[in-house]
Amino acid sequence: MEICPKCGLPKQACVCEQIVKSSQKIQVTTDKKRYGKVVTVVKGFESDVDVKKIAKTLKNELACGGTSKDGAIELQGDHTKRIKEILVKLGFGEESISE
Repeated sequence: MEICPKCGLPKQACVCEQIVKSSQKIQVTTDKKRYGKVVTVVKGFESDVDVKKIAKTLKNELACGGTSKDGAIELQGDHTKRIKEILVKLGFGEESISE
């Protein structure tokens, strides 16, 4: 059985990631790329959170393409209206997400 070095609990019962998720300041913005394409950018994640896993979940929920680079997530299209409810469902604090 593996033990988490941060909280001392077994890996299955570890709550470190949930604590980190609730204390972050996440920014959701839109940006224009080449040829006028709109991209939704989600940034402000700390290093303790698995950004690739969150990006994959967001892409599946929103049915769009995207990528994660430099600790930020870029999603194809304008998804600012729906992204907040999905991030709250993933365990992030509603008051910590700003648009």
